Amino acid sequence: MDYTLKAAAAGESRESLGSAWRALKPLLGDERAHIAVAVACVIVSTAANLLGPVMTARIIDTAIKHGDYGLLLRDAGILAAVYLVGLGAMYLQTLRMGTVGRNVLFKLRGRLFDKLSSLPIAFFAQNRAGDLISRVNSDTDKINQFFSQALMQMFGSLFRVTGAGILLLVLNWRMGLIALLPAVAMLILTRILSPWVKHANRKSLESLGALSGDVSESLANFQVIVAFNRVDYFREKFDAANRRNYRASVTSGVASGLFAPLYTLAGSAGSILVLGLGVWLILHGQLSVGLLVGYLLYVSSFYDPLRQLATVWSSLQTMMAAMDRVSEVLKLETNLVEIPPAAGKAARQPGVLLAFEDVGFAYGGGKPVLDKVDLTLERGRTYALVGPTGGGKTTTAMLMARLYDPTEGTVYLEGRDIRTFTAAERAARIGFILQDPFLLAGTIRDNIVYGHPDLSDISTDALTERMNARGLSGFLARFGESGLDTPVKGSGDGLSLGQKQLVAFLRAVMREPEILILDEATANIDTVTEQMLEGVLARLPETTTKVIIAHRLNTIQNADEIFFVGGGAVTAAGSMARAMDMLLGHERTS
Repeated sequence: MDYTLKAAAAGESRESLGSAWRALKPLLGDERAHIAVAVACVIVSTAANLLGPVMTARIIDTAIKHGDYGLLLRDAGILAAVYLVGLGAMYLQTLRMGTVGRNVLFKLRGRLFDKLSSLPIAFFAQNRAGDLISRVNSDTDKINQFFSQALMQMFGSLFRVTGAGILLLVLNWRMGLIALLPAVAMLILTRILSPWVKHANRKSLESLGALSGDVSESLANFQVIVAFNRVDYFREKFDAANRRNYRASVTSGVASGLFAPLYTLAGSAGSILVLGLGVWLILHGQLSVGLLVGYLLYVSSFYDPLRQLATVWSSLQTMMAAMDRVSEVLKLETNLVEIPPAAGKAARQPGVLLAFEDVGFAYGGGKPVLDKVDLTLERGRTYALVGPTGGGKTTTAMLMARLYDPTEGTVYLEGRDIRTFTAAERAARIGFILQDPFLLAGTIRDNIVYGHPDLSDISTDALTERMNARGLSGFLARFGESGLDTPVKGSGDGLSLGQKQLVAFLRAVMREPEILILDEATANIDTVTEQMLEGVLARLPETTTKVIIAHRLNTIQNADEIFFVGGGAVTAAGSMARAMDMLLGHERTS
């Protein structure tokens, strides 16, 4: 299955406003009270702003015209009170929507991380970690900014524009039509330019994700960069990505900032048109000065929020572009689905713990790595997988542990289709020590008990006793006096590769799985430690089946059966000498 997250093509618009709303609606279920208060505050604030011009016109045509200073002070006080109420309502609305934005951000990131944790390894092999981090952090924050800052501003501006537009037409329909004419032209232009604005914002977000990916990968492999003295290459690669992000950001900034000055121009044009007509009407006795001033204030009340809407509209396009990228992940489904036991095939074979039946596999629809493979593993036996680099040894082991599903055929565990086991059941039965061990930040103890439900709550002393009973206590001396309490930084920084592999080994062995897969598990361990590990493996329950992938001959020479993996097949070699002959023959024909 292809899990590659696609970049937007030119002019492409994936999420409509309706689909973006449907994706966000479940996150707003618990926010109704906050939104209701915010909407009420918007209505109060809008009403206060729309009352201002009417009261101003009344003050000019009555109190000022007749020199009634008492009435002037009273009306001015009322006007000030109206504006203060509007200001208070606006502040309360900002507080409420800030809460909504933070809650939406919290829940959206939770949903996104839950989705990421449910996706198979194939997804992470096909997508860059830096880009995924950008989607979790940067893109969700764009959505938060829209909810906390722009959403109610958009509604408030819509209310003010609607109210001011109605009043402009009601007070004088001829001046109203002239005042609204520039706005109609701008709305048509906005409709035309919006897809380009959204695309520009999406490309900016994608370039930021690509930049994060380049930085993440380069820093993760910085030792290699320094070892080969290619810091210059790192700089050049970063500079190229930074320049792409700069160009995309400039385009996005131009697109997002385009509407505000255009709507300012439209507002100025509307005011000039109204002022010209208003002066003509005053000269002909059809309009008072106060009404013209009030009318100009309503023109301002119409175009100011329209200008804010232009800015908010750009924010909406940014939010929708971010929602595009977030929704791409949320819509994905894992292909490692569990099926009911009744729906799975059964293959009852006495003594067989795991079996392949006509198994084929290819990465991303490429060249087949395995083709029509039949394989059986019996309880309590040790199997070795040998073969050329890239021949499919690790792939075969991953299919055994169901880190991938075969593209054809069936894998059976204990006579059942492996897909009928839950992830917890499968993890309890199959232990896997990977080539590149991964450690969590914490202590050695935290990493050993990781994922082990029976050990997670026991004390350090009790864990030490269990390790002594299994002959593992000698390994703790490799970590100094702190032993199990030795601190581990993120990804195991501070420990040697051999120490990391040792911790991964202890983590798997303490589970006593039915199948233990060791993928080059002793590649970075000294000979003395390797002999100690072999002693630990020998003390595992007799029913434990071991699958060993190794290039060291002494590691696999005592296996009960050796399989040669290469050319799409898994073939029983019979002996170490025969396996070496097959490997040499494969290299000669390659």
